[in-house]
Amino acid sequence: MLGCTSVVLLPPPDFLVLLSPPGEPPEAAHVLCELGGDHDGDHAAMLWDEGGRPGSAVWARWSGDRARLVSHPWCPVRDARQEACELFADHRSGHSWEVTDPTYEAIARALAAQHAHLFPKHGEGEGDGKP
Repeated sequence: MLGCTSVVLLPPPDFLVLLSPPGEPPEAAHVLCELGGDHDGDHAAMLWDEGGRPGSAVWARWSGDRARLVSHPWCPVRDARQEACELFADHRSGHSWEVTDPTYEAIARALAAQHAHLFPKHGEGEGDGKP
């Protein structure tokens, strides 16, 4: 499934503003939702792992243009290779290994059209290079 393409402008948290050097405040930044495109509820993007609190991370969660920071434990599910899901517990979309970045897919289709022999699985038929 393709990833969600929702983006929000996230202002820096107050503690980062307080810790920044005088005259060099941190800037707001855009974050992209990491969930599958067909998810219900809030959008989400992981900001940082909570090293002091093992097993959890801080996520930006948003609906519309209002965002908030939330601590979530990691999803406990693992794939067949025992790789952990890179999303938070109780997420409402596919696991991280099921979500494909739509930008990456668009680039892969464009490259497959130009170099079909390098991307045999991106064509409609094996190796025909059709995006």
